Amino acid sequence: MLYYLFHALGSFPGSRLFTYISFRAITAGIIALGVSIWFGNWFINYMRRHNISETQRDEKIDPFNVAKKGVPTMGGLIVIAAILLPCLLLGRLTNVYMILMLVTTLLMGALGFADDYIKTFKKNKEGMNGWAKIAGQVALGLIVGLTLRFCPAVKMSETVTHRIENNIEVFEKTPEIKSTQTTIPFVKHHNFNYADLFSWLGEGNKYRAGWIFFVLLTVFVVAAVSNGANLNDGMDGMCAGNSAIIGVALLALAYMSGSVVWAEYFDVMYIPGSEELVVFLASFIGALIGYLWFNGFPAQVFMGDTGSLTVGGIIGVCAMVIHKELMVPVLCGVFLMESVSVILQTQVYKFYKKRGQHVRIWKRTPLHDHFRTSVEQVLKNDPTCIIRFKGNGNLHHETKIVLRFCIVTLILAAITILTLKIR
Repeated sequence: MLYYLFHALGSFPGSRLFTYISFRAITAGIIALGVSIWFGNWFINYMRRHNISETQRDEKIDPFNVAKKGVPTMGGLIVIAAILLPCLLLGRLTNVYMILMLVTTLLMGALGFADDYIKTFKKNKEGMNGWAKIAGQVALGLIVGLTLRFCPAVKMSETVTHRIENNIEVFEKTPEIKSTQTTIPFVKHHNFNYADLFSWLGEGNKYRAGWIFFVLLTVFVVAAVSNGANLNDGMDGMCAGNSAIIGVALLALAYMSGSVVWAEYFDVMYIPGSEELVVFLASFIGALIGYLWFNGFPAQVFMGDTGSLTVGGIIGVCAMVIHKELMVPVLCGVFLMESVSVILQTQVYKFYKKRGQHVRIWKRTPLHDHFRTSVEQVLKNDPTCIIRFKGNGNLHHETKIVLRFCIVTLILAAITILTLKIR
């Protein structure tokens, strides 16, 4: 709203500041941080007064006997409020990418809130049916994928070059087109076009098939990243800390994609209008940092699915919008590691159970729980269990586990950016 107000004022002193992405992004981040802290304090007190807290967590796995009783949940509402307010104030609300991110925030927030509501008020620890969650994620993926396919404002230029002419730097772009191309890390001067996978269908049909594949890939990425973030949200500050670091890397990638100067320098696709994502992501980062004020150990509030599904959905959609989805396995390596650990543990356990054996790869999953669970704890509940990776027996407090996971994410974020120059 403020963007359009100051734009209408024209030559009013200071009005030009709102035309600069950097000014709006920094301001949005500061506002989001302030809103997150102010609203978070009010929200926590409100939840405590009304005795609204998460269904009791399993404390048997914690060797340090850290109590998690009576801690308010649905803290994701703090993050959502802190994202929406600065975006509504400072964002260009007619920008298709800003609209997509706001829709993502609201839809995933509503999905997560429904799950938390069932857990908290219905006292059903299982929460929403798993297939209902998947349906919501698929619906969001289809909305995003089909919007990128059919919205006329969504275009990109494959390459940007520059030359010096009469002592003036001139930038030249390839024609703006709709494309299913994506950036390949480590490979210079080359993007990968999903349509090329279907060349055997003929020149016309391969593009139709390429877009169908792109939409389906969007559904997969949104579901995978949101579920990965959900699994990562198991310790105080874990999901918020990792997601804030990932948000910084995405902000840098979005800034490159929306600027002809930086798109040419890093040899990435130029996506007109995607610079507005910088304002959104600055709000996203500010909201998460403000939330960490209360969620750091010992947590005063839990994010719940309201927050974790929203955060993961935002990361997945943003990666698809700027055509950097092939970098997600590196950038979101911690989320991937958590998801794979659960899938492998489940499948191996089922495989051996049919043969009358109880076999686990790790002591407990998601993977972060492996480092605070002892072999004795597992064997106490299942004396016949065989554990493949027992570790050295040293158990870690959750603060150390969270810190180390965040360090890993920081390294992966740096590698993600470096891949653009290593190419």
